[in-house]
Amino acid sequence: MSNGKLFLIPTYLSSGNDASFIAPMVVDVITNCSYYFVENVRTARRFISSLKTGLVIEELNFSLLDKKSARDDFYPLFEPLKNGDDMALIAEAGLPCLADPGNAVVTFAHQTGIQVVPLPGASSVQMALTASGFNGQQFTFHGYLPIAKNPRKQKIRELESAAQAGYSQLFMETPYRNRQMFKTILETCRPDSLLSIASDISGPNEFILTQSIQKWKTTNIQIHKIPAIFSFGQFP
Repeated sequence: MSNGKLFLIPTYLSSGNDASFIAPMVVDVITNCSYYFVENVRTARRFISSLKTGLVIEELNFSLLDKKSARDDFYPLFEPLKNGDDMALIAEAGLPCLADPGNAVVTFAHQTGIQVVPLPGASSVQMALTASGFNGQQFTFHGYLPIAKNPRKQKIRELESAAQAGYSQLFMETPYRNRQMFKTILETCRPDSLLSIASDISGPNEFILTQSIQKWKTTNIQIHKIPAIFSFGQFP
């Protein structure tokens, strides 16, 4: 018996999204899959229900995956794959494994001979970069920056310097700390440095703007508790 496949399932970027934002091939995979790796069972159930595939949610099998998951925990969870059944890894937002703990499952799949199949979908990181006007050939995504004030300021200075050399620098923050991040950036960076902010990407309140720190200091933005990507870079 051949092994099943591990499919990587993208989800919505914004709470304002619906099934029209999901590619038909993704819906087809979900329609024919009964086993899932998820970071949050409740949101995964809600996502699958929104696709209106006709699946009975109570009959699906969800294995919890989070930052505390250990490699040894995956052996029994991979049993369906070893028995020839497909499984799917569902992201909390956007693509799996980008600012997401799913890479641990993907790594385990590669090490145990399971085929990994990525499916097309939206990535807030990619969309923020393409909409920023910054260099899309040389860039780094740093995920979350340090929480402590001094290490955070030091990291921001490092990213600002790297951006001045032409390498776009992207990062994010927990939505409820976005205002503090924005304040720290304005306090730390040079007036002529360029900052791009992309919030609620693809959602009803989408906001994307790139301008100098000097201009940001007089710009009123609402990003509290709204998913956002911050970027430093240069225009061509």
